[in-house]
Amino acid sequence: MRSNRAALRAGASMAATLPMIAGALALGIPAAHAADSPTRDTLAGTKPAWATAKADKGSTSDSAQVSARVYLAGRDAAGLAAYAKAVSDPASPSYGKYLSAQQSQARFGATEAQVAAVRSWLTAAGLKITGTTRHYVSVSGEVAAVEKAFGTQLHNYTKGSRTYRAPSKSASAPASLDGAVLTVTGLDNAPHKAASKDQLPPPDAVFKNSGPFSSYYGSNTASTLPSAYGKKIPYAVQGYTGKQLRAAYGAGGYTGKGVRIAITDAYASPTIAYDAATYAKAHGDARWKTGQLTQVLPSDYTRTEECGAAGWYGEETLDVEAVHAVAPAANVTYVGAASCYDDDLLDSLSKIVDNHLADIVSNSWGDIEANQTPDLAAAYDQVFQFGAVEGIGFYFSSGDNGDEVANTGTKQVDTPANSAWVTAVGGTSLAVGKNDKYLWETGWGTDKASLSADGKSWTDFPGAYTSGAGGGTSKTVAEPYYQKGVVPKALATANSAAGNRVVPDISAIADPNTGFRVGQTQTFPDGTEQYSEYRIGGTSLAAPVIAAVQALGQEARGGKAIGFANPSIYSKYGSRVYHDVTDNPTGSGLAVARVDFANSYDATDGLLTSVRSLGKDSSLSAVKGYDDVTGVGTPANGYVESYRRR
Repeated sequence: MRSNRAALRAGASMAATLPMIAGALALGIPAAHAADSPTRDTLAGTKPAWATAKADKGSTSDSAQVSARVYLAGRDAAGLAAYAKAVSDPASPSYGKYLSAQQSQARFGATEAQVAAVRSWLTAAGLKITGTTRHYVSVSGEVAAVEKAFGTQLHNYTKGSRTYRAPSKSASAPASLDGAVLTVTGLDNAPHKAASKDQLPPPDAVFKNSGPFSSYYGSNTASTLPSAYGKKIPYAVQGYTGKQLRAAYGAGGYTGKGVRIAITDAYASPTIAYDAATYAKAHGDARWKTGQLTQVLPSDYTRTEECGAAGWYGEETLDVEAVHAVAPAANVTYVGAASCYDDDLLDSLSKIVDNHLADIVSNSWGDIEANQTPDLAAAYDQVFQFGAVEGIGFYFSSGDNGDEVANTGTKQVDTPANSAWVTAVGGTSLAVGKNDKYLWETGWGTDKASLSADGKSWTDFPGAYTSGAGGGTSKTVAEPYYQKGVVPKALATANSAAGNRVVPDISAIADPNTGFRVGQTQTFPDGTEQYSEYRIGGTSLAAPVIAAVQALGQEARGGKAIGFANPSIYSKYGSRVYHDVTDNPTGSGLAVARVDFANSYDATDGLLTSVRSLGKDSSLSAVKGYDDVTGVGTPANGYVESYRRR
């Protein structure tokens, strides 16, 4: 499972569908502000692509209310990006020379004079200041005041079957501010909804797996079911545990002691402490110590129905339990967002950076690249750059829909995993054998075929594509320097002769058919809330697993932060510290048999039996060397230890 930040599990986006400007983000550096007039600077990317002349339905009412955020560029945006690169590059003399949160703010953050000037400009236009942070000034006011402040007209435009507000041209800021404004968000309102609640809902309805299961890969052969690829196949594992994953990815004796990991999602599970403790005890993980798991939560939650708040509980549970299973001594801080909207998720990320709550941040949420606008991309990248300067690394799941064609009709990657300033984590199908022995991995991609009515064959084998690791080539982010010479030219230049960012960077277990067992309090049919366990996967699993492995690496490094890890990850490419994952590691087709409850919780309504083929990720392929399913591969024995030498 991987949360879409706009609508968990629903696949619908709450962000404006504005493609990012191609080539504008070389390592996330925003495009230069062009001169709009002798006295104003254009804020590039603030006019949505769907706001066309053909869709224009006329001016928005002057009295309509608008809420917006004006993000601050700081005193040296170019210097921030340059220093973030230098401290992250093992070949740089500045490598590892991180700044504290206070030092980075003093060197690169907005000055008091800049903030005062921005506030003065906004209030002079007739807007009300609703909040000020070190990153932005939030405002509200009538359309007329917004138009005066940002030098653009707000019109109503049709988008699909709906009508939304948007600027008729790119917004701008007074040139006298001398570049103090990075961007502005909120001028368009597609497709924001007004629904909100103050209280969090109860847990979602129960989901459980039916047996039979394998306890490790291949331990239980489905001898009474039809063959697949010319042989009998095993039942899916019940769900790997920390002991098996630690062995697979070379944890050795490291536990993450002394390392801080943060997890961001929306909302917060009301039973996370109980669930995590119960799960750890049941599966032999180290007991959670007092203060080892903490939460940083907003004062209020919004849009709980729209975002499917209860569905995020499972995401938090997976992330927390997976991190602890692989790095049992690491301290974990969960930072929950007030909603699944970008502004709230950005606030959660900023809390981590501004207060240096952790050195490693796991993020199992995202959206399609077509829904990421240049203004938001710039705001995200600024947070990631400040994190890099402080020695904080961000890990984002690459997505669960392969090339996204089946999901959206368009081949594209996911965001924020497409940012050149984060580590994009792809997914695999993992086979761990007897005595926790690593057997092999494939690129995660699943075809499903159901058992025929007579039980003698698989209907339309291998069946239809269901899910797989997200990956591919960005259309909007330039190729980062650390990928050059590693990523094949055909991938890098798929959308531009100049080269673009390719996703992912590194991978770990994701296939829910070879997934991880989690324990969570869920709502049962009789209305009671009970703890139960189930197998789960997705790059939502891969991201916290890699974050936990990085914590082991930081421990091996004597506690010194790894920071933004991509330059280091790519510098190890081609060495034995990675499993080089391919779609066909055994030389023949691979599949598992899976039995599910028809009603998702018991056998009352019958069972559903299917065969799940492995290594079938849409148009993406895991091949020898770097690929757009698994990146450089997965951590092998020696990966954790490799950080000792740097």
